[in-house]
Amino acid sequence: MRIAIAGAGNVGRAIARELLLNGHQVLLIDRDPKALKLESVPNAEWLMADACEIASLDNAKLNNCQVLVAATGDDKVNLVASLLGKTEYGVPRVVARVNHPKNEWLFDSSWGVDVAVSTPRIISALVEEAVSVGDVVRLFSFKKGQANLVELTLPDGSQCLGKTVEEIPLPENASLAAIVRDGRVISPKPHDVFSAGDELLFVASSKAEDQLKQCFIAQ
Repeated sequence: MRIAIAGAGNVGRAIARELLLNGHQVLLIDRDPKALKLESVPNAEWLMADACEIASLDNAKLNNCQVLVAATGDDKVNLVASLLGKTEYGVPRVVARVNHPKNEWLFDSSWGVDVAVSTPRIISALVEEAVSVGDVVRLFSFKKGQANLVELTLPDGSQCLGKTVEEIPLPENASLAAIVRDGRVISPKPHDVFSAGDELLFVASSKAEDQLKQCFIAQ
């Protein structure tokens, strides 16, 4: 898969190295000559250009990319690059970095963003996930499908303990994706039995997310 990354700073280069290790082709784009540290990611393609300009994106052959990652430290640049990538070049998947939480509401499909990655939100979600038992915690949002990855850790008093997966009806637009138990990831089967301390991972709409706690935790 060919992936373009707008922004060759520390974040962009780190993403590029991971993607290259996974066998993808990576193009790093940055307009700042100081950011072009070719020796840091020698197997990537490099382009000194402005990711907010059509001519630059033409040179990058963005229409041949399956993914665009807008990873600069400037939210305005990430939004414009995302919009151009989606509307002008039809990039199937656009992932954008959110630097300032106050701007998070902008990073949606109207700006061409399929997935918005907000570091502050992810960190706060992980903190909540680590300390919250019996509460539904949103870990990640999939903007394109308007769905969320959410986690619920079953407490000792959960009403579903001892019951099987098929015995617990889920709300509409919610799916149990995995059960994490004693460090093992379990793909849920109909006859699997819930236990205290299970971490349940769901993909759910926002409306269904609000209803999940009622299904698993006694009120």
